[in-house]
Amino acid sequence: MNATNDDPFASPIIWTDSARASAFSNWLQGLQVKHGLVPNSLRPASADASFRRYFRIDSSNQRSFIIMDAPPAQEDSQSFVKVAQLMRDAKLNVPEVLDWEQSLGFMLLSDLGDKTMMDGMQTPPELLCTQPASLAMPAAPSPAQYALYMQAVDALIVWQLASKPGVLPEYDDALLSRELALFPDWYVAKHRGFVMDAEQTETLKLAFEQIKTNCLTSLGGARVYVHRDFMPRNLMPAPAGLVIELGLGVLDFQDAVYGPISYDIASLMRDAFLSWEEDVVLDITVRYWQKARKAGLPVGDDFGEFFRAVEWMGLQRHLKILGIFARLTLRDGKPKYLADTPRFMRYARATCARYRQLGPFMVLLDAIEGNETRIGYTF
Repeated sequence: MNATNDDPFASPIIWTDSARASAFSNWLQGLQVKHGLVPNSLRPASADASFRRYFRIDSSNQRSFIIMDAPPAQEDSQSFVKVAQLMRDAKLNVPEVLDWEQSLGFMLLSDLGDKTMMDGMQTPPELLCTQPASLAMPAAPSPAQYALYMQAVDALIVWQLASKPGVLPEYDDALLSRELALFPDWYVAKHRGFVMDAEQTETLKLAFEQIKTNCLTSLGGARVYVHRDFMPRNLMPAPAGLVIELGLGVLDFQDAVYGPISYDIASLMRDAFLSWEEDVVLDITVRYWQKARKAGLPVGDDFGEFFRAVEWMGLQRHLKILGIFARLTLRDGKPKYLADTPRFMRYARATCARYRQLGPFMVLLDAIEGNETRIGYTF
């Protein structure tokens, strides 16, 4: 239902559960005086691939706040609160939790702004693919865009330096296996309608074992805090004219784990919604590796070995996201994500083409996609 006109917080927000709408209104009214909230300014801010929604509301002192609506039956807000505090303790720029109604899943947060790093990548527009699913590669980043990537690298290193074992869930074989299973279950079978024969099933099984082994043992099994979606859509530059010493703001961190050090730089440079030329990817990854090594992080002394770890970790992520994007369309009714699956298949094929042991898997990927296989191995 829509919020009624009798509701002091009537707005364009759509509620499908009248009891939840009423509970939200009561909760927010209780915060009105303390934070100087302006009721009629409540509006949608953003939504993501989960069941969470975000609203923005203004205050009488020209400050704005973000409200998270995370139904407890579908979302565990406790992990958001925990990781937010870990990041604040590390001196990262993350939203401050100002109020949390845990039983209902409502949260009032400080507002880091309405422009993401991704928005900065879209100026000028000719730097981006003209369509979300396009396979064309954009030009090199402008100096201002490159500077944003360096800020992202700095924020990532700060996050990783704060790492301690036993604090966040382990990114282990079981979790990797569950994530990889999304690819055959949702992308291959349900989206593509492709039925694998016995040989292809064995090829997939062997590829998954190779991917998991590489992800878990590369770089001596080095582990750090892992954001898991460290990419431009979740990073917030300071508003124009304002310098924030804490650097880029960081969002969408509630799924953080303790896992491979190669993961977040792979997320940053093999983005879900933006692709750069390979020399740009290499350049920024080298910059990260140099800074991380100087900071004492366990990235190893051989960049070639580190980059191989990043590529194998990226391959696992690409396959997982192909499955997730198919599931979002087929199960959750969010078809916009499926438009970007060609980007991830392109990432996966590019990695397979560089590693001889992944040759059979690349043949399988091409069979699933209906492509002719062409391979030129690097390793």
